[in-house]
Amino acid sequence: MTDEKRWYIVQTYSGYEDSVKINLERRIESMQMEDKIFRVVIPEEIKRERKKDGTIKEKVVKIFPGYIFIELIVTDDSWFVVRNTPGVTGFLGSSGGGTKPVPLPPQEINPILKKCGLIQTPKIDVEVGEKVRVITGPFANQIGKVDSIDNEKQEVEVLVDMFGRQTPVELSFDDIEKV
Repeated sequence: MTDEKRWYIVQTYSGYEDSVKINLERRIESMQMEDKIFRVVIPEEIKRERKKDGTIKEKVVKIFPGYIFIELIVTDDSWFVVRNTPGVTGFLGSSGGGTKPVPLPPQEINPILKKCGLIQTPKIDVEVGEKVRVITGPFANQIGKVDSIDNEKQEVEVLVDMFGRQTPVELSFDDIEKV
């Protein structure tokens, strides 16, 4: 068992996600599990449809019908509370027989949380062509020029001088600072 809070996917009966979320949140409170089970999320997005009369109708649609995402620290107690909530059919990645569920890796859950508006995408204060200093990694303290910015991946491509040539290096937003 790890004491780290991670995201897990719980399977429910399709169409019952909202009632399972409400039941689970009530159980978390009544069983004092707030220190082990943190967030219960049903990933949703707004779809816009054009009706025949030309008006646009917005509709909230579940991205993953039949699934709920839960941020928790897996202990025997927290696992029991979630598993035995009415409407929960199991954890995704748990093969049954008492095996503990497998957490979602950050690279899989973070894009989903961003899409739902639960994580803010950090903005970067540089533009293509500007000079930046690399602050971490093997190129630390080198000055380079921003060649491209990928807000989706939160990466920049910086041209740094290596062996007398401009070499493109992909870096995270956190790895650079404006000069």
